Amino acid sequence: MALVSALKHMSWLYYQYLLVTALYMLEPWERTVFNSMLVSIVGMALYTGYVFMPQHIMAILHYFELVQ
Repeated sequence: MALVSALKHMSWLYYQYLLVTALYMLEPWERTVFNSMLVSIVGMALYTGYVFMPQHIMAILHYFELVQ
């Protein structure tokens, strides 16, 4: 029962995503291209943040002399 409820909720969230981004007007292949580009851009941003943010944080902490 919980699985059915979770699937309904995910379906509702996906429908809201389609409405907010106006993707419901696109054809399925266009939606797939848009979603794959969106996922790849978000993935690259997360990876870049994971790789470079520690260096920037340490530089900031060194600048304010919070660490040696």
